[in-house]
Amino acid sequence: MGRLRWQVVAAAAVGLALALEALPAALRWLRARRRRPQHEVLFFPSQVTCTEALLQAAGAGGAGGAGGAGPSAGCRCSLPHGESSLSRLLRALLAARVSLELCLFAFSSPQLGRAVQLLHQRGVRVRVITDCDYMALKGSQIGLLRKAGIQVRHDQDLGYMHHKFAIVDKKVLITGSLNWTTQAIQNNRENVLIMEDADYVRLFLEEFEHIWEEFNPTKYTFFPQKKRSH
Repeated sequence: MGRLRWQVVAAAAVGLALALEALPAALRWLRARRRRPQHEVLFFPSQVTCTEALLQAAGAGGAGGAGGAGPSAGCRCSLPHGESSLSRLLRALLAARVSLELCLFAFSSPQLGRAVQLLHQRGVRVRVITDCDYMALKGSQIGLLRKAGIQVRHDQDLGYMHHKFAIVDKKVLITGSLNWTTQAIQNNRENVLIMEDADYVRLFLEEFEHIWEEFNPTKYTFFPQKKRSH
Protein backbone atom coordinates (compact mmCIF):
# COMPACT_ATOMS: atom_id res chain seq x y z
CA MET A 1 0.00 0.00 0.00
CA GLY A 2 2.80 2.38 0.90
CA ARG A 3 4.60 1.63 -2.36
CA LEU A 4 1.46 2.45 -4.38
CA ARG A 5 1.09 5.71 -2.49
CA TRP A 6 4.65 6.72 -3.36
CA GLN A 7 4.01 5.87 -7.01
CA VAL A 8 0.94 8.13 -6.99
CA VAL A 9 2.92 10.94 -5.36
CA ALA A 10 5.74 10.56 -7.89
CA ALA A 11 3.31 10.61 -10.82
CA ALA A 12 1.64 13.71 -9.41
CA ALA A 13 5.02 15.43 -9.01
CA VAL A 14 5.97 14.62 -12.60
CA GLY A 15 2.61 15.89 -13.83
CA LEU A 16 3.01 19.11 -11.87
CA ALA A 17 6.51 19.67 -13.25
CA LEU A 18 5.29 19.17 -16.83
CA ALA A 19 2.37 21.54 -16.23
CA LEU A 20 4.69 24.22 -14.85
CA GLU A 21 7.02 23.78 -17.83
CA ALA A 22 4.12 24.21 -20.28
CA LEU A 23 2.60 27.17 -18.43
CA PRO A 24 4.71 29.97 -20.06
CA ALA A 25 3.85 28.70 -23.54
CA ALA A 26 0.18 28.52 -22.64
CA LEU A 27 0.25 32.08 -21.30
CA ARG A 28 1.94 33.33 -24.47
CA TRP A 29 -0.72 31.59 -26.55
CA LEU A 30 -3.49 33.18 -24.51
CA ARG A 31 -1.94 36.65 -24.81
CA ALA A 32 -1.62 36.22 -28.57
CA ARG A 33 -5.26 35.19 -28.78
CA ARG A 34 -6.33 38.24 -26.80
CA ARG A 35 -4.11 40.71 -28.69
CA ARG A 36 -6.11 43.09 -30.80
CA PRO A 37 -5.19 43.29 -34.49
CA GLN A 38 -3.08 46.32 -35.31
CA HIS A 39 -5.01 49.26 -36.72
CA GLU A 40 -3.37 52.67 -36.83
CA VAL A 41 -3.79 55.90 -38.80
CA LEU A 42 -0.87 58.27 -39.33
CA PHE A 43 -1.15 61.82 -40.64
CA PHE A 44 1.56 63.90 -42.23
CA PRO A 45 3.44 66.23 -42.33
CA SER A 46 5.28 64.56 -39.50
CA GLN A 47 6.78 66.46 -36.61
CA VAL A 48 10.56 66.47 -36.98
CA THR A 49 11.91 64.21 -34.23
CA CYS A 50 15.03 62.15 -33.66
CA THR A 51 14.82 58.65 -35.14
CA GLU A 52 18.48 57.77 -34.59
CA ALA A 53 17.98 55.77 -31.38
CA LEU A 54 15.21 53.76 -33.01
CA LEU A 55 17.39 52.86 -35.99
CA GLN A 56 20.42 52.15 -33.79
CA ALA A 57 18.37 49.74 -31.68
CA ALA A 58 17.20 47.96 -34.82
CA GLY A 59 20.77 47.77 -36.12
CA ALA A 60 21.88 46.24 -32.82
CA GLY A 61 19.36 43.45 -33.25
CA GLY A 62 16.37 45.04 -31.52
CA ALA A 63 12.89 44.96 -32.97
CA GLY A 64 12.28 48.68 -32.90
CA GLY A 65 8.72 47.82 -32.01
CA ALA A 66 6.49 48.81 -29.11
CA GLY A 67 8.72 47.02 -26.61
CA GLY A 68 11.97 48.41 -28.02
CA ALA A 69 14.01 51.34 -26.92
CA GLY A 70 12.24 54.65 -26.60
CA PRO A 71 12.86 57.40 -29.11
CA SER A 72 15.20 59.30 -26.80
CA ALA A 73 17.29 56.37 -25.54
CA GLY A 74 21.01 56.77 -26.20
CA CYS A 75 20.81 59.96 -28.28
CA ARG A 76 21.70 63.49 -27.20
CA CYS A 77 21.05 65.38 -30.45
CA SER A 78 19.18 68.70 -30.45
CA LEU A 79 16.06 67.33 -32.19
CA PRO A 80 12.92 66.70 -30.14
CA HIS A 81 12.87 63.18 -28.66
CA GLY A 82 9.32 61.95 -28.90
CA GLU A 83 7.01 59.91 -31.10
CA SER A 84 6.01 61.20 -34.52
CA SER A 85 4.22 59.85 -37.57
CA LEU A 86 7.60 59.00 -39.10
CA SER A 87 8.84 57.14 -36.02
CA ARG A 88 5.60 55.14 -35.85
CA LEU A 89 5.93 54.24 -39.52
CA LEU A 90 9.51 53.15 -38.87
CA ARG A 91 8.37 50.97 -35.97
CA ALA A 92 5.77 49.27 -38.16
CA LEU A 93 8.45 48.47 -40.75
CA LEU A 94 11.10 47.35 -38.26
CA ALA A 95 8.64 44.86 -36.76
CA ALA A 96 9.20 42.64 -39.83
CA ARG A 97 10.69 39.23 -39.05
CA VAL A 98 10.30 37.23 -42.25
CA SER A 99 9.37 39.34 -45.26
CA LEU A 100 8.75 42.86 -46.48
CA GLU A 101 7.13 43.75 -49.80
CA LEU A 102 7.40 47.38 -50.92
CA CYS A 103 5.47 48.83 -53.85
CA LEU A 104 6.39 52.52 -54.03
CA PHE A 105 6.19 55.26 -56.62
CA ALA A 106 8.97 57.39 -55.09
CA PHE A 107 11.42 56.44 -52.35
CA SER A 108 14.02 58.97 -51.18
CA SER A 109 13.64 59.10 -47.37
CA PRO A 110 17.07 58.27 -45.83
CA GLN A 111 15.48 57.06 -42.59
CA LEU A 112 13.07 54.68 -44.30
CA GLY A 113 15.80 53.53 -46.68
CA ARG A 114 18.07 52.78 -43.74
CA ALA A 115 15.31 50.82 -42.00
CA VAL A 116 14.78 48.67 -45.10
CA GLN A 117 18.52 47.96 -45.34
CA LEU A 118 18.62 47.00 -41.66
CA LEU A 119 15.81 44.50 -42.22
CA HIS A 120 17.71 43.03 -45.16
CA GLN A 121 20.83 42.70 -43.00
CA ARG A 122 18.76 40.87 -40.34
CA GLY A 123 17.75 38.26 -42.91
CA VAL A 124 14.28 39.58 -43.74
CA ARG A 125 13.38 38.88 -47.38
CA VAL A 126 12.83 42.31 -48.95
CA ARG A 127 11.35 42.86 -52.41
CA VAL A 128 10.82 46.29 -53.95
CA ILE A 129 8.69 47.41 -56.89
CA THR A 130 9.08 51.00 -58.05
CA ASP A 131 8.63 53.42 -60.94
CA CYS A 132 11.38 53.49 -63.57
CA ASP A 133 11.37 57.29 -63.96
CA TYR A 134 11.43 58.27 -60.29
CA MET A 135 13.98 55.64 -59.26
CA ALA A 136 16.61 57.53 -61.31
CA LEU A 137 16.07 60.91 -59.64
CA LYS A 138 18.73 62.40 -57.39
CA GLY A 139 18.34 61.26 -53.80
CA SER A 140 16.43 58.07 -54.63
CA GLN A 141 17.12 55.20 -52.24
CA ILE A 142 16.60 52.54 -54.92
CA GLY A 143 20.23 52.46 -56.07
CA LEU A 144 21.42 52.02 -52.48
CA LEU A 145 18.95 49.20 -51.90
CA ARG A 146 20.12 47.41 -55.04
CA LYS A 147 23.74 47.88 -54.02
CA ALA A 148 22.91 46.27 -50.67
CA GLY A 149 21.62 43.19 -52.51
CA ILE A 150 17.88 43.85 -52.25
CA GLN A 151 15.72 42.68 -55.15
CA VAL A 152 14.19 45.59 -57.09
CA ARG A 153 11.89 45.49 -60.11
CA HIS A 154 10.46 48.41 -62.09
CA ASP A 155 8.09 49.12 -64.95
CA GLN A 156 8.80 49.94 -68.58
CA ASP A 157 5.38 51.34 -69.36
CA LEU A 158 4.35 54.84 -70.33
CA GLY A 159 2.11 55.06 -67.28
CA TYR A 160 3.43 55.47 -63.74
CA MET A 161 3.79 52.65 -61.21
CA HIS A 162 1.91 54.82 -58.74
CA HIS A 163 1.20 52.43 -55.85
CA LYS A 164 2.29 53.32 -52.32
CA PHE A 165 2.02 50.29 -50.05
CA ALA A 166 4.05 47.83 -47.98
CA ILE A 167 3.27 44.41 -46.55
CA VAL A 168 5.01 43.27 -43.36
CA ASP A 169 5.36 39.52 -42.78
CA LYS A 170 2.33 38.98 -45.04
CA LYS A 171 0.22 40.06 -42.05
CA VAL A 172 0.27 43.86 -41.82
CA LEU A 173 -0.63 46.27 -44.63
CA ILE A 174 0.80 49.81 -44.76
CA THR A 175 -0.83 52.00 -47.40
CA GLY A 176 -2.01 55.53 -48.05
CA SER A 177 -1.25 58.68 -50.01
CA LEU A 178 2.31 59.11 -48.72
CA ASN A 179 5.27 58.94 -51.07
CA TRP A 180 8.29 57.80 -49.08
CA THR A 181 10.17 61.06 -49.63
CA THR A 182 11.47 63.68 -47.22
CA GLN A 183 9.38 66.29 -49.02
CA ALA A 184 6.15 64.36 -48.46
CA ILE A 185 7.00 63.36 -44.88
CA GLN A 186 7.92 66.86 -43.70
CA ASN A 187 5.72 69.13 -45.85
CA ASN A 188 2.72 67.41 -47.43
CA ARG A 189 -0.75 66.66 -46.09
CA GLU A 190 -0.72 62.88 -46.34
CA ASN A 191 -2.14 59.80 -44.65
CA VAL A 192 -0.99 56.25 -43.93
CA LEU A 193 -3.11 53.32 -42.74
CA ILE A 194 -1.47 50.46 -40.86
CA MET A 195 -3.84 47.50 -40.60
CA GLU A 196 -3.61 43.87 -39.62
CA ASP A 197 -6.47 42.55 -41.72
CA ALA A 198 -6.12 39.22 -43.53
CA ASP A 199 -8.59 40.07 -46.30
CA TYR A 200 -6.95 43.37 -47.25
CA VAL A 201 -3.45 41.92 -46.92
CA ARG A 202 -4.38 39.07 -49.27
CA LEU A 203 -5.69 41.45 -51.95
CA PHE A 204 -2.63 43.72 -51.83
CA LEU A 205 -0.28 40.73 -51.78
CA GLU A 206 -1.99 39.34 -54.88
CA GLU A 207 -1.51 42.70 -56.59
CA PHE A 208 2.16 42.77 -55.57
CA GLU A 209 2.81 39.26 -56.89
CA HIS A 210 1.02 40.10 -60.14
CA ILE A 211 3.19 43.20 -60.71
CA TRP A 212 6.33 41.39 -59.54
CA GLU A 213 5.85 38.80 -62.25
CA GLU A 214 4.83 41.41 -64.84
CA PHE A 215 8.03 43.38 -64.15
CA ASN A 216 10.29 40.32 -64.40
CA PRO A 217 13.54 41.54 -66.02
CA THR A 218 13.44 38.64 -68.49
CA LYS A 219 10.41 40.37 -70.02
CA TYR A 220 12.10 43.75 -70.46
CA THR A 221 12.43 45.04 -74.00
CA PHE A 222 15.85 46.66 -74.32
CA PHE A 223 15.97 46.77 -78.13
CA PRO A 224 12.37 46.99 -79.33
CA GLN A 225 11.81 46.09 -82.96
CA LYS A 226 10.75 48.82 -85.33
CA LYS A 227 7.16 48.76 -86.41
CA ARG A 228 6.71 47.28 -89.85
CA SER A 229 5.33 49.59 -92.50
CA HIS A 230 2.33 48.38 -94.45
